[in-house]
Amino acid sequence: MIAAGELQSFVPFGREHCRNHPNAFNLQLRELQPASELWSSDGAAGLVGSLQEVSLQERERECWQLRKGCKGDKEEDVEFVEELYTAGNVVVWSQGSRTQASNVYKAFTVDSPVQQAIWCNFAVPQNKKDEEEVEQTVCIIQSSCVNVHTVTGKDFISPLPFQVSDVWATTFGLLLERKNTGSDAQLGPPGEALPTLFSMLHPLDEIAPVVCKPAGLFDGSRVQYASDSTMKIVFSCSQPSIVVSYDTVQGIHTVWALRKVTHDVSSHTHKHTYSVTGSPLHYSALHSHQSRIVTSSPGLHSRVHSPSISNMAALSRAHSPGMAAPSFSGAARFNASFQSLSPRGHHGLLPSPNSTVNDTMLVPEMEPIIPDLCMEQLWSETVTAGCHREMSGQASKVFLTSDVCENRYLCFLVESHQQLRCVKFIESNDSSQLIFASVTSICAKDAEPLQNIDAMLILEACGSLVLYTGITRVSKVFVPGLLSPTFSMTNHIPHISTPVENVSTPANTGSRHLQRLDEVVMPSPVSEMRGLTIKHHEGSFMEDYTFQQPMPFIHALRDPVCNRVTLELNSGTMMRISIPEIATSELGEIHTRSQTHKYFCVLVKWYNIYNAPGGPSAHAEWNLFVTCFMTLMGYNTERLTWTRNLHFEVPLSPVIAAKKARPSDGGSDEDWDYLLGSHYHRQMTFWPVSGPIDSPSSPSLKLDSSAPLFPHIPALFYVLHLLYQELQLDELQRARASSLVCLLQQLARDLQLDGYLDQYWRDYPSLISDFTESCLIDQGKTSKIGQMQRPSFLRPEPPCVFSWLSSCLRGEEIPPFPYLPGICQRTRLLVLATFPFENRSFVNSNSSNFIGLGFTLKDLESVPFGAALPIREAIYRCREQPCSDWSEEVCMLIGRQDLTKQAHKMTLAKSKAVSLSLEPPATTEADEEEDGMSDIIQEVTGLIWSQDLRVHEVRRLLQSSRPVRVSVVQLPEVSDHEYIEEKENKLLQLCQRTMALPVGRGLFTLFSYHPVPTEPLPVPKLNLTGRAPPRNTMVDLNSGNIDVPPNMTGWPSFHNGVAAGLKIAPASQVDSAWIAYNKPKSPELANEYAGFLMALGLNGHLTKLATLNIHDYLTKGHEMTSIGLLLGVSSAKLGSMDMSITRLLSIHIPALLPPTSTELDVPHNVQVAAVIGIGLVYQGTGHRHNAEVLLSEIGRPPGPEMEYCTDRESYSLAAGLALGMVCLGHGSNLIGMTDLNVPEQLYQYMVGGHRRAQAGANRERHKSPSYQIKEGDTINVDVTCPGATLALAMIYLKTNNRSIADWLKPPDTWFLLDFIKPEFLLLRTLARCIIMWDEILPNTEWVKSNIPQVRNDIYTLGTFDPSEDINMETMAQAQDYITAGACMALGLRFAGSANSDAFDCLYEFARTFMKIMSFAEWPYTGLSMILLAMAMVMSGTGNLKVLQLCRFFHKRTGGEMNYGFHMAHHMALGLLFLGGGRYTLSTSNSAIAALLCALYPHFPAHSTDNRYHLQALRHLAVLAAEPRLLVPVDVDSLKPCYALLEVTYKETQWYDETTVELMAPTMLPELHHLKRVKVKGPRYWELSIDLSKEIQHLKSILSRDGVLYVKLRAGQLPYKDDPQGWKSLVASTVNHRNSGVRAFKPEAIATFTSEPVLVSFAEFFCKTSEGMKYKEETLVLFSAMLYECVTQECPEMLPTYIAIEQAVGALQQGDLLQTFPLWQLRLVVELWDNRVLRGAADRHDALLTSEFLPVMKNMVDVMLDGWLKGKDCLPVPTFVPPTASQSCWSLHTAL
Repeated sequence: MIAAGELQSFVPFGREHCRNHPNAFNLQLRELQPASELWSSDGAAGLVGSLQEVSLQERERECWQLRKGCKGDKEEDVEFVEELYTAGNVVVWSQGSRTQASNVYKAFTVDSPVQQAIWCNFAVPQNKKDEEEVEQTVCIIQSSCVNVHTVTGKDFISPLPFQVSDVWATTFGLLLERKNTGSDAQLGPPGEALPTLFSMLHPLDEIAPVVCKPAGLFDGSRVQYASDSTMKIVFSCSQPSIVVSYDTVQGIHTVWALRKVTHDVSSHTHKHTYSVTGSPLHYSALHSHQSRIVTSSPGLHSRVHSPSISNMAALSRAHSPGMAAPSFSGAARFNASFQSLSPRGHHGLLPSPNSTVNDTMLVPEMEPIIPDLCMEQLWSETVTAGCHREMSGQASKVFLTSDVCENRYLCFLVESHQQLRCVKFIESNDSSQLIFASVTSICAKDAEPLQNIDAMLILEACGSLVLYTGITRVSKVFVPGLLSPTFSMTNHIPHISTPVENVSTPANTGSRHLQRLDEVVMPSPVSEMRGLTIKHHEGSFMEDYTFQQPMPFIHALRDPVCNRVTLELNSGTMMRISIPEIATSELGEIHTRSQTHKYFCVLVKWYNIYNAPGGPSAHAEWNLFVTCFMTLMGYNTERLTWTRNLHFEVPLSPVIAAKKARPSDGGSDEDWDYLLGSHYHRQMTFWPVSGPIDSPSSPSLKLDSSAPLFPHIPALFYVLHLLYQELQLDELQRARASSLVCLLQQLARDLQLDGYLDQYWRDYPSLISDFTESCLIDQGKTSKIGQMQRPSFLRPEPPCVFSWLSSCLRGEEIPPFPYLPGICQRTRLLVLATFPFENRSFVNSNSSNFIGLGFTLKDLESVPFGAALPIREAIYRCREQPCSDWSEEVCMLIGRQDLTKQAHKMTLAKSKAVSLSLEPPATTEADEEEDGMSDIIQEVTGLIWSQDLRVHEVRRLLQSSRPVRVSVVQLPEVSDHEYIEEKENKLLQLCQRTMALPVGRGLFTLFSYHPVPTEPLPVPKLNLTGRAPPRNTMVDLNSGNIDVPPNMTGWPSFHNGVAAGLKIAPASQVDSAWIAYNKPKSPELANEYAGFLMALGLNGHLTKLATLNIHDYLTKGHEMTSIGLLLGVSSAKLGSMDMSITRLLSIHIPALLPPTSTELDVPHNVQVAAVIGIGLVYQGTGHRHNAEVLLSEIGRPPGPEMEYCTDRESYSLAAGLALGMVCLGHGSNLIGMTDLNVPEQLYQYMVGGHRRAQAGANRERHKSPSYQIKEGDTINVDVTCPGATLALAMIYLKTNNRSIADWLKPPDTWFLLDFIKPEFLLLRTLARCIIMWDEILPNTEWVKSNIPQVRNDIYTLGTFDPSEDINMETMAQAQDYITAGACMALGLRFAGSANSDAFDCLYEFARTFMKIMSFAEWPYTGLSMILLAMAMVMSGTGNLKVLQLCRFFHKRTGGEMNYGFHMAHHMALGLLFLGGGRYTLSTSNSAIAALLCALYPHFPAHSTDNRYHLQALRHLAVLAAEPRLLVPVDVDSLKPCYALLEVTYKETQWYDETTVELMAPTMLPELHHLKRVKVKGPRYWELSIDLSKEIQHLKSILSRDGVLYVKLRAGQLPYKDDPQGWKSLVASTVNHRNSGVRAFKPEAIATFTSEPVLVSFAEFFCKTSEGMKYKEETLVLFSAMLYECVTQECPEMLPTYIAIEQAVGALQQGDLLQTFPLWQLRLVVELWDNRVLRGAADRHDALLTSEFLPVMKNMVDVMLDGWLKGKDCLPVPTFVPPTASQSCWSLHTAL
């Protein structure tokens, strides 16, 4: 008998909740809702109708069900119970666990009484593949509809076309049983029943009939509708997918497999719709019939269609509760063919599917509803004819259960017979089919399964609870709270035995403790007074008895969850109990070795003993187990002394336990005897030399060979021995090994295995010496020995894991070590980890294997120090040189937290853990914050530029939110009015500069901000006012004193918006709603918002903007918004050829529209933006049609009439740039474009000539000439040249095509040179140089080589012919522009490389131009281009010389310094500090194209100038930016720090493979130039990233703010605190004359290591304090250990050092009670010897390198030698290490 635990009274939580639930009053709130939403049963919508349903008098029918909670937190998987409670109109879903009170998860109130509420999972198919997502729902069934509520919050209402009697949840969805109304016969044709079972796979799917496939000899292949009205479903289950039905006529149960309909079945039913054998039936008939039943509406005039169908919901996916009249489509499709496929032909309602009853009816051609599910018969009960009537009883309860051996049973309880029938079933090999086997009946009044303990609880007819596993009876269950009357009914009831009753009786009941507890002795749990028991007693006595003593008895069982179940008592109260788990313990292994029958027997026996009422305390479990185990083997535990003592310690019998509840206070003699016999006493009096080992055993001790486990003793002994070895390897479990050794020695003694006995003796000499008894296994009769199966693996020499490891370290040949799966996990780990130890290369190959084996550092801490040392050494070696592609777990194991952290994708901004303060230091002035540049990560910039304040200077130069200082001195002769005008004119000049600042600011703050989704983006003001000293008076442009250009601030506002938007990092969380949320209310800010949209496109976020919003913005017709949006969307879809964006752009380009389309009035600038957009979207694709259109658009003539006459240059340039982008870098490989002659056409546009006739679609458009511009039929080169030149440059970019490049050479005669604009010379030179990419060299000679020979001749030869009319200024200008073009090409070639040669060359030319500037006006363009070229080369580096130049130009205002030049200089400043020093420029083809668009060398003259180049394109430079800053972050402090990098360049044609050292944080060169990046020692742990294999890894690091985690070595300080490395721990020891250990101060440890273990150890164990009991030398020793651990960077070795010291100390004091520590020392010594033998080369990477080990080894030697000589030796250490062999010999002798 076992005791049930955790008795609690049970009340469903929902009942309590419903008491306070205002369900009746809720209905008043519904008054206002539309009628269609009140799905009341009669279709009436009024409140009165609803209230009639609520009867307050009648007790609401309540029901509930419980289940195990199916979701929990990942960290701790909380087990909880869910309850679904239904009463009246309310359904309450609550959750609660043993530790937490229940709470309502969801509660639902519906309008009509709930018939049923169940949990059901629906499968929702996903778009991508065939995968399905499971949606968890609650289904609430009312009379007319099903409400489905999903966990995710979706609600569905599915109307029901018929009344439902029952609903079942299955794997696929809901199964609905139609209520059989008895009037079905009128509906269908004679003999054709309507289907009774329907399925609903999803609330939006139609309800479809279920087909069934009965098993039978003749109709096996027949598929028919499930239309048998006698078939009732009694159970459904999803795993396995089965349904159990009951035939009410035949009285038999049938099991069906439920599956989806296969194709042939569905086509089969489909086909039969139109066959002669069966007549089709409109489902509408079913509809109207049901409507009559539900609404009893009299007006049914048509058999097919009735008006009341509109009251009912048609079954349609489209139907929603909000529609007043449901669509007819669903009903129309209900023409399913519900026939039984009978051979007789019947004439149905509709003779053919095409005929209609009524001509007026608009019924479309109707197809049948195809069934979704099919039921296939698997098994049905066999019923003999005789007992046919008697057997019929429907199962009241059906469930699945399994037994301990994993057999599965389907059990159904037939209450009328008080029988539980258990059908065993197995899955076929491919688990596609279930095979049902034997049926066993168990007498039961009720039963419930206990899922997680593989058992079931049965309530017998007599009222007692019995636990079964499968069909095996385990024992009775005693419920503590329910005591039966003293007169127990059970005594009189004859015991009804089950077929397997005998299984649970143990074979031997000789032991007084293990005899079966007889039911009569124990009070029986309950007695039931009804049912079968009445037959055994006289009725009158029964009545008297019940009235006199109304005792509670168990009436029923319900709601099993895990191992808990509810008992329903006759009084109506409910109790919840839990059944203890079947503790399998070590016995689980026997299951594999012996037969199931034996296993059951053993398990049942152990279960009964362990869970007896008043069961044992925790510490007695082992003693119980030993006794039980030995008894089962045939030992008489009473006669063996040591097992008898076990009982003495803890009484076993619960009856005795109950008697000894109160111990007496006074002592007794027994207590003293007990102490003398205890283990502790024997161990304390232990002396090594005791009596002989084998004293003759008394002959009375014999084994009972009939015991169930007797034949298996050898196998069990071996299993326990391996378990013993396993426990030895776990420091935490080793104490248990000593308990196990007592049992093992007894078995080894009796099996006469001397080798094993010897090993136990050596391991625990003090323990084993007392055990002398052995039991004879009768040798005489061969039968006894024959019964004992000696397995082949039981060898005479015992397997010992330590000696195995020892041999492995010595490199000897070793046999494999035995292993038991599931038990010897640790042995397996250590053996596999140590085995390849001899192999040097094993370290790298096997480190990841440790993880594969399931190794963690936690495991290693509990491995004994000797066994763990080889693994620690391997880990130490891996730590030095890890591979960067190792998994996170491996990095954790080897202690490289930097690599582990790297695996978590962190950015500097995202993780607050990386404590980079994104908020800058709080500034005093409030307006400081508004400059829009406060988001630069200061910790990083502070490390990059630590010596000066250049970042603050840049912020000062680029801020535009504060008034400027207008200092004009008032001369005496100037009147006040003139002075005011002068000040305002000065302010106007300064405003030209202020308005140009945002373009540079956008580049400076690029991608530095993560917006908060709930706040709008802060945009700094563009402040165009000034302050005049000395009184700081306000100067404003709006006073009307001077003329201010109109719309002056339009484009600057746009740029300001772009600058603000570019701050947003690409990794931020931005969605469509947030973009719309930023839209300003005031129309003045519309330009800013347009710029913001463009910026969002440049950082990739505009793809998230909904198409509706894009349409919305474009229809407003705001020019700037359209420009920003078109450019933004195109940038976001760069090179994607996205069709929707192409359509969007084509609307704005007349040339891409069909000739007959309506002419749209698109502003010119928007057309330019759209053309560039086409270039971006089709970048690099070589798309033929777009290339053709763009080619013709470069030379588009003016007209027709007044159109297209202004700003033609910018359109032509845009078309040229777009054409260049579409064919970017294709060169002569333009596939399919040879007929277009692209290069020749472009050459013509460049040099001029006759205009070709307009081809194709655009011919019509240009028939009428322009009324403004007369160009004739020649090409206007001034318009077409820039676009054509840059298009050629981009098409042939980097192709080194000399023939094309020669077209672009400047002419060699003065006459021709004079014909070309200097600006075009600049463009041609630039184009020619970037085509001949590989010839660009970073020196002045190469730049000068681009100047035509004729110019150089004047200087060199002095040949100047005065007769030639040469303008010297023109000549100088041409030279300067050509030089500027070459410098620009040089800047592009070395963009972002910080190449010092290129920079020096450019700087020299800048100085030259500065000199010219003093006497000539034209060098501004050239100087601006050279400045931009320098900024490109030094991009992101913040070079001081370039910054000085930019600051010099910043100060120059007035004169030639217009808006455009200011824009150029501040763009240079932005590029120089690109992204706050985190970004730099790329030289990919795409980046060069973007830079050519952005840095086009014609800058606007004033802020509204877009004539030659659209200003918005200046921002495309962002597309060339890429993150290449590597920021080392200390993994412990999570702060950025300095670290030394070693960067290796690949070999190229210009240089060999080169390695340079960089101090990070630093910009890396372009990654395709690099071979390897490595973090160098000695400060930090080394880390190498090999770019030949893992360029993606480095790219992902750089894209996440370049965070590279590094780990400081212990004993080292970061570079910031110790730049020279003179303060490190190792260095400090060199400075002092004495040795490192002496100079080491433990207090200073905290500065050198962040390991909390070491810091605490230094604090508590290495300092002297008052209460200190350590001697001085112990403190010195501890300090030395600590020093060793820190300098060697192996803090994990500290416990090993201490353990060695303790082992030696224990040996010296002579109190070693076991030889375990000596074994560990031996393993350490052997590892050391292994190292010494390998030679000095290998010594440096050993973990134990100091003199510590030889000293310790020597102490042990001295001790052991003293013991061998037989006299007690004083521990006098002599510091002369003996040879390794001597040491091993002495250790070996001792062991």
